[in-house]
Amino acid sequence: MMQMVLMFAPLLILAYFIMIRPARKQEQLRQQMITNMKKNDKVLTSSGIYGNVISVSDKEDEVVIRVDDNARLRVIKSSIARNITQEEALKQPKEIKPSGA
Repeated sequence: MMQMVLMFAPLLILAYFIMIRPARKQEQLRQQMITNMKKNDKVLTSSGIYGNVISVSDKEDEVVIRVDDNARLRVIKSSIARNITQEEALKQPKEIKPSGA
């Protein structure tokens, strides 16, 4: 019996590092993206709709996005799949200030 436990323990540890830990990290990054969402961010909803954030409600779990000139959608925060504005900001290399002279 002890041999079976010793045999399966490394498999459970490996499964943790391959599956559970990355999923937790990804969920943490998603929650950070949702909390850092602000007005005028370009977002993509989970249903594939692009829009610009008009308002983010602190009291309720909803965001109003502008899809077209006269079309606005009120969606829950968890339906935002990507914040394109934040992704583009992360892709741009940081400027290096010249030192001296």
